[in-house]
Amino acid sequence: MSNKFKPDSQSLVSFSLMGPESGAFCVVDINDGKMTRIRPYEYDTEYTDTHCNPWKIEARGKTFKPPQRVNLTHFGLAYKNRVYSPNRVLYPLKRVDWDPKGERNSQNRGKSGYVRISWDEAAQICADELKRIKETYGPEAVLCQSDMHGEGKHVAPSHGCPNRLLSLMGGYTLQMRNMDSWEGWYWGAKHVWGCEPVGQQAPRTNLIPDIAKHSDTLLFWGCDPEVTPLGFGGHLPTLLCYWFTELGIKSIYICPDLNYGAAIHADKWIPILPNTDAALQLAIAYQWITNETYDQEYIAKHAYGFDKFVDYVLGKEDGIPKTPAWASEKCGVAEWTIKALARHWAKKIVSILHGNGGSFIRGPYSSEPARLEIMLLGMQGLGKPGVHQAKMIEWNMWAKTYPVPFTPKFLPPMPHCADPLRPVDGDLPEELNMKRFCLTPEQEERAPELIELFKQLPAPKQFIPRCLVHKAITEGHAEWYGMHCFSTSQVPKENNYRLPTNKYQFEKMVYPRPGLSRVHMIWSSAPCNVTCWNNGNLFIDAYRHPDIETFVVQHPWMENDCYFADLILPVLTKHEMNDLGNDYSSGVFQSIYLVEPCIEPRGESLSDFDVCAKVAEKLGPEYYDAYTGKLSEKERVRFFYKATGLEEHMSWEEFQEKKIFVLPIDEEAQHLPAGLYNFYADPENNPLSTPTGLLEYSSSDIEKHMPDDPERPPVPHWIEKSESHDERLSSQRAEKYPLLCMSNHGRWRMHAQCDDVIWTREIETMKIRAKDGYQYEPLWLNPIEAEKRGIKHGDIVKIFNERGIVLAAAYVTERLIPRTCYIDHGSRLDPIIPGVLDRGGCINSISPTSMTSKNATGMATSGYLVQVEKVTDEEMENWKKKYPEAFNRKIDKAAGVCLDGWLIKK
Repeated sequence: MSNKFKPDSQSLVSFSLMGPESGAFCVVDINDGKMTRIRPYEYDTEYTDTHCNPWKIEARGKTFKPPQRVNLTHFGLAYKNRVYSPNRVLYPLKRVDWDPKGERNSQNRGKSGYVRISWDEAAQICADELKRIKETYGPEAVLCQSDMHGEGKHVAPSHGCPNRLLSLMGGYTLQMRNMDSWEGWYWGAKHVWGCEPVGQQAPRTNLIPDIAKHSDTLLFWGCDPEVTPLGFGGHLPTLLCYWFTELGIKSIYICPDLNYGAAIHADKWIPILPNTDAALQLAIAYQWITNETYDQEYIAKHAYGFDKFVDYVLGKEDGIPKTPAWASEKCGVAEWTIKALARHWAKKIVSILHGNGGSFIRGPYSSEPARLEIMLLGMQGLGKPGVHQAKMIEWNMWAKTYPVPFTPKFLPPMPHCADPLRPVDGDLPEELNMKRFCLTPEQEERAPELIELFKQLPAPKQFIPRCLVHKAITEGHAEWYGMHCFSTSQVPKENNYRLPTNKYQFEKMVYPRPGLSRVHMIWSSAPCNVTCWNNGNLFIDAYRHPDIETFVVQHPWMENDCYFADLILPVLTKHEMNDLGNDYSSGVFQSIYLVEPCIEPRGESLSDFDVCAKVAEKLGPEYYDAYTGKLSEKERVRFFYKATGLEEHMSWEEFQEKKIFVLPIDEEAQHLPAGLYNFYADPENNPLSTPTGLLEYSSSDIEKHMPDDPERPPVPHWIEKSESHDERLSSQRAEKYPLLCMSNHGRWRMHAQCDDVIWTREIETMKIRAKDGYQYEPLWLNPIEAEKRGIKHGDIVKIFNERGIVLAAAYVTERLIPRTCYIDHGSRLDPIIPGVLDRGGCINSISPTSMTSKNATGMATSGYLVQVEKVTDEEMENWKKKYPEAFNRKIDKAAGVCLDGWLIKK
């Protein structure tokens, strides 16, 4: 290689975008103080096979080995576009017509521009407002929005830094993340098989090797292994899917779209209307029951309430047999296909694979298809070799041993100096408290220098589920059930049993709690509710509500919720800081690695930790010292390494030289029973964590606490409509809104992250540049539906319902079935009429407000009714005349919405 391409220096940096874990990493080449290239890390740079002890899976005469390099994704390869984005916030900004000493003009949030101010002024304003709000209303009047899925960092995490400072000030109201990746599993599947903490199969020990050896068919149900895993850990699922095909295992994809995984790996695609999976599942059960093709002996020993389930399926309860003909009208799958799938499944050994569940478990009533999936697996002998539910991401979560045999001989616990999702004081017993970000006694002994930094402070006294924040603010009151915390992290016992927590789903919660204040100030380090949560337009109304006197955001980019902030504090990226990273979940090797800055901080940006330290300094030296633990960033890195215990294996000096420690594999883990095999073999001595210890086809917990719930009854039902949702094609609303909207994780984004990456914006499934020069989010539409509406590929269209209008560009394709449309979630907001009309493709702005169901505190962001129409030239011109300021905001031709579009002056 020519010397002119040789980097001056290199740094290892995480490319994971899931927040509390650094995740998989890449090598960044640096020349003349700039990032010039990003590429995969090669493990043989510093380590031999002898040390790493590479794992392998052997099945059917073939061997699968992990690659000897990090499975770097396009997110990682292109991330310097994000670091150098024209959308970076480089200095503190204040909304031009917000005066903390006078008029606040909350109604102008989302319209007003911003002016540059100094850090001294910004920190002082923030500190003064925190003190004023506390003195006027009490500490709970500050809502802290800090949860997960930002850049992966540890010594200065993307989320949770404000929580600690607010705790030092006496408390706050917590925005508690709802089970957004697991809605249906948590509120539904847990009532069938327990599987703490979130309702996905646990344990997941050796599932992938067992599937490779024993499964005949894999059902990728609402799953895209070429999309969902990428922002978490890389391309290992891609390689595994190719290998499954090589082994002769058939892959069937059940989803409304021929998604990226289906296009590459599917032996058969079964298209289904969005959010109608429960009908298909019930019809499969009907076929098995009437033809007696299910494992009756297994059900007799492993199931509770199966007779009640049979009565519902056969129509004895409601007079409607759940036949394939009945289901076909609901879900759009041909009657003969349903029968063929049921026959195939009954004859073969079948497992079901997911990312996390996606739209399959994130629509109205998603508890029902989630429960039915587990029941179908149970009818074919769940837990026996080759019969499992497996996932293709987060390999190590909630597990003592992992689904691919890469469990290390030891796993160093990594400190993380933030606590973004701490349960409210007294809501849960101590044994269920997450304590995710505390030092262990062993860590305190190894690194006493960190004790002050990790000193436990009083927990918050009230919380609001994230999916109800908008209603709580706009209505001043909210009620819900459960959601005390974002899962629990109990350490499983030897038999992988965890304490059951379903009973907490039935505890009623209120906001505000007696004697505590409503929210009057928001401090956010996760400014993506408008774009990534339910009914973003109602979030806009909440942010513009006069009760919210101050809205502070700390973030590296000007996007989404930032447009409604009064004060924006600039945050540096992970490429501009020191850190200690961990890759525990990419599925290749587990490792600890040293992160060093690739470049100097851009502009006046600071780490999330130092942003809060600036504010703490203005509150007084006692706050600053308590907040920082009197440690610098480099000292935190040094002592974090000390706390991991790795010094027993590699000195700090050697680690600084090698930059990485790869954890050797424990070969013994490959011999442990797979998944729920012990329950399959001996349910009496290996019970599930349900009240009966069995698979519950009628939930004993729901029977006890909410037997008359019409939206989540004890036996899972097909629910046509209810007081919470009216989103079926049978609805009268469908006359006006005749399409079911599906919204998935984006192929080219991680939620809203990387929407400004100019390389991927050139790809037509990422953005389509329309005739007006604007890059619109693509809206997939079947040619039949496009022709009905006079829409051609590339036309500007509007997708709308009663909740608002979103503009997009038509992507006309047969990869989507009729009666549906599909647009990825996460495209950045570009408000024309805040809360009404968005040009950026922010589809969640018009998703339902109602929860999963009335007693299930989750969100429903897919499978709802909309209409799609072509935007005429006259309509566009009328908007431009009526809202010239919005249309005249500067747009970067390559990166889209940008900082300059919101600046009044620099």
